[in-house]
Amino acid sequence: METGIACRARGTFLAGFSSKQYSTALVSSPSISPSFSSKSRKSSWMFGESLRILPKSSVKVSKMKNSSFVAKCALGDSLEEFLTKATPDKGLIRLMTCMGEALRTIAFKVRTASCGGTACVNSFGDEQLAVDMLADKLLFEALTYSHFCKYACSEEVPELQDMGGPVQGGFSVAFDPLDGSSIVDTNFTVGTIFGVWPGDKLTGVTGRDQVAAAMGIYGPRTTYVLALKDIPGTHEFLLLDEGKWLHVKDTTEIGEGKMFSPGNLRATFDNPDYDKLINYYVREKYTLRYTGGMVPDVNQIIVKEKGIFTNVTSPTAKAKLRLLFEVAPLGFLIEKAGGFSSDGKQSVLDKVIVNLDDRTQVAYGSKNEIIRFEETLYGSSSLKGGVPVGATA
Repeated sequence: METGIACRARGTFLAGFSSKQYSTALVSSPSISPSFSSKSRKSSWMFGESLRILPKSSVKVSKMKNSSFVAKCALGDSLEEFLTKATPDKGLIRLMTCMGEALRTIAFKVRTASCGGTACVNSFGDEQLAVDMLADKLLFEALTYSHFCKYACSEEVPELQDMGGPVQGGFSVAFDPLDGSSIVDTNFTVGTIFGVWPGDKLTGVTGRDQVAAAMGIYGPRTTYVLALKDIPGTHEFLLLDEGKWLHVKDTTEIGEGKMFSPGNLRATFDNPDYDKLINYYVREKYTLRYTGGMVPDVNQIIVKEKGIFTNVTSPTAKAKLRLLFEVAPLGFLIEKAGGFSSDGKQSVLDKVIVNLDDRTQVAYGSKNEIIRFEETLYGSSSLKGGVPVGATA
């Protein structure tokens, strides 16, 4: 049976491919261009088809007297059904749906990628594999054909690109196209991260200003994990064989549990407080779960509903993680899931993004784990007063 693949929002579908056409198109996709400016970017096989109009959704939604939107989302919903119930913003529905199409294609490319060498070097000097560039291209195209993205920038192309969407009612998106691309050749799980801000600003804003954030996880399963400002929780969608995203999990609480993912361990050499924290985890027999990829390491906190991820700096091990492209979107996902985030002194969602390349240390996890993190590194926690816990005791 052939299954149509479509991108639906604002009462429209992007003309779909059958599963056979989809596979053929993937194999024969055009070569990657090193330029991503909107003027030189051309329609790809995936998003270049014309739109056809369909009747408006028949899904009924209700509003309370205070006009708050009442979501009636359920496990088993498709991505389109979920989004239609979750938010009244048709532009956001379209954008998130089109990004889901791109994630599905990237998942296929990651599975079939040849990672024998480096394709190029990005503006920050980081090496990029060829699959990085393809993911970058697909995400920019998805945002262009959503028609609701005003500006976008990526970790690989860290300059604002005009996507042609409106300022009023439109969005600006920042993304890391393939976090962990250096471990693709080892067959570890990798992923895509993106955050969505209203209007035309990606600087002078905070992570708390996001209207949505998401990550695509490419591992034994392909999942699309997203959170929307309009509804509580972080929501997981599984990619089925027929190309459909199926709603399979909601996370609304991150509890306590002895699982840790310690990034940037070289910082323990000259950051004695971080060394003290790591020794606490070992002494208390925490389970080590660290892959070297930020997406799977943070995703496991949401899926397992417990644990902590840390990436701490020191005088010789400077901050590497970028606030706009990685830290703020993942912070939004964690906090919507009922967890907490911190740069050591405050939630990462309260940090103002001054420059596109702003970097920071970070921790994500349950409330008590973040309290322990802050107290160990800085002697106090914004989340708690009184008796110190754990490593600080």
